[in-house]
Amino acid sequence: MDRGLTNLGKPSLSKALLLKLIPSLLVVVFLLFYAIAVYWSQEPGELPMPREAVVGQTTVAMAIEVGQTLLDKPGGFLSNDIMPPGVFMDNMPAWEYGALTQLRDLARALRNDFSRSQSQSVEQVDLKEAEPKFNVDRRSWMWPEAEAEYSQGLRLLQQYKDKLADKEKHDAQFYARADNLADWLKTVEKRLGNLSQRLSAAVAEERENTDLAGDPAAQQSTDTPSRVKVKTPWMEIDDVFYEARGSTWALLQILRAIERDFDEVLQKKNARASFRQIIRELEATQRPVWSPIILNGSGFGVVANHSLVMASYVARANAAIIDLRSLLTKG
Repeated sequence: MDRGLTNLGKPSLSKALLLKLIPSLLVVVFLLFYAIAVYWSQEPGELPMPREAVVGQTTVAMAIEVGQTLLDKPGGFLSNDIMPPGVFMDNMPAWEYGALTQLRDLARALRNDFSRSQSQSVEQVDLKEAEPKFNVDRRSWMWPEAEAEYSQGLRLLQQYKDKLADKEKHDAQFYARADNLADWLKTVEKRLGNLSQRLSAAVAEERENTDLAGDPAAQQSTDTPSRVKVKTPWMEIDDVFYEARGSTWALLQILRAIERDFDEVLQKKNARASFRQIIRELEATQRPVWSPIILNGSGFGVVANHSLVMASYVARANAAIIDLRSLLTKG
């Protein structure tokens, strides 16, 4: 019988070897992607303080540093990745979202408050164009690409920063006033309050509905129960935690710059101690997480609950911001 016919239907030696190697190759690829994901998950540390002489430049320079860090950190901007391992990561994209939210709020405050002397003032042209750039969907990877839009926004902030030091450019100003700072802190207060509530909801609890409290004439669109049961879904607990880490990291960097530009305001209002307390609480949110996973034990159980610890620091920072706003609004 022909030898060729006897081998019909039998896999060749090379094919058999390849079939045996496929599982090993998959394991190697998995370990490689895992190592890259771990490297890309490194959170940035404290940013260097810009050394600027003109009022407002330090704050704007720090905003640019925060945005540039989002784009240039290990792995770059991951929220809109469509290829592995970035597409499978969720903690770092959540961190990016928290930091991006603070950058968006500051860009809005620069456009609406810090750069304007009165409500009837004309908008500064660079900030008018920059603010919408940061509001592009962070998951957009094409037409428009999020990174490209954010980069354009940072370039416009740089143009505004340069004009602040140009004595010939009177249309670019930064007004370090107590009312401007208080208005921005009001937005920060709401952001931290939201994060604190979501972090606390890692443990299921019933809360009294206080939506209409304090105003007997208040109304709302639809009726809601007098008690509300809240619980962050189990799969979202780590995302909320890292969103809070990113938000507090960015806020910490911005506040350090704000302290320089509003030095005289804080001194006149005797608010420096309150301001430093906010920074101290935010620094505590950036302590290293030694556990490989975000633990979610019950409030007084044997296992730690990282979300409740973070909620404590965020709530205390928020309380200090409320005290600071009170000092700033007093005559």
